[in-house]
Amino acid sequence: MTDPRTVVVRYIEAVRDGDAHTIAASFAEDASWHYPGSLPISKIWNGRDAIVNEFLGGMGPILVPGTLKIELISTIAEGDRVVAEWTSQAETVHGTTYDNRCIGIYTVRDGRITSVIEYADTQHVAAALFPGTD
Repeated sequence: MTDPRTVVVRYIEAVRDGDAHTIAASFAEDASWHYPGSLPISKIWNGRDAIVNEFLGGMGPILVPGTLKIELISTIAEGDRVVAEWTSQAETVHGTTYDNRCIGIYTVRDGRITSVIEYADTQHVAAALFPGTD
């Protein structure tokens, strides 16, 4: 069995590298991802398919291909929980620059991510990724 920190680091590196197979394989089938706030993407995404195809995949059409840069800053692990801090930068199809610092609280069981709560500057997310929304 792989330790939780390794699972989360591998997942974030897969997002950075655009490795769709590893991204999907990182999640348990019944995983959840909570993105708090009042954005169009703010809700609890339930199930690996919804997380990978709708939540994460829904960002693809907003970002200019080849511009996404993700850098893992740090991780803290305790038991089955891992807190990861990363930066995300990209150009958007709206002509804006997305540049955010994020934190995710991951729960990992049996080598798969079972839940995530992600925190970011949602005001910046709204302005850069969803201009014109309240």
